[in-house]
Amino acid sequence: MNDATVFPTLSYDDAPGVIDFLVNAFGAERHAVYAGEGGAIVHAELRFGNGLVMLGSVKPDRTATRGGGGGVYIVVRDADAHAQRARAAGAEIIREPFDTDYGSREYSAHDPEDNVWHFGTYQPFDFDHAAAETKATA
Repeated sequence: MNDATVFPTLSYDDAPGVIDFLVNAFGAERHAVYAGEGGAIVHAELRFGNGLVMLGSVKPDRTATRGGGGGVYIVVRDADAHAQRARAAGAEIIREPFDTDYGSREYSAHDPEDNVWHFGTYQPFDFDHAAAETKATA
C-alpha cells in the first residue's frame, strides 16, 4: 500500500490563519479547503509529502485541540533548513534541531494555537526495526 492510511485531525479557533501559517512556516500544501459561513473552515486537508493533516474551525461539538497532549510528526529531508524556515515565519521552536541515537535529525515547534509539530529525517517505513529490537534485547 503506497497511500497514507493515518490522517491526524486538529481543530482551531482561527483555522484560516493557522492554514496560512502551516503553509508559510512548515511548507504544507493546500489539498482542499472548504469554507463555510463567516469564513469558518468546515474541512481542510493540508498535504505534507504523501500524507495529509485534516483540520477545521471549532464548532459547538468540537473544541480547539490546543496542544492537548499529542503531536504530529512529519518527515523532512533537512531538519535544520526546515527549522530555519519555520523560525523565519514566526514559529516557536520548542526543541532545537538535534541528532537522535537512531540516526535522525529532528526538531519540534508550536503552531499559533500551541499544537506541537515534530519534524525529522526518521522515516518509520525505512527503519530496520527488527535489527533494532534484536540489538535492544541482546
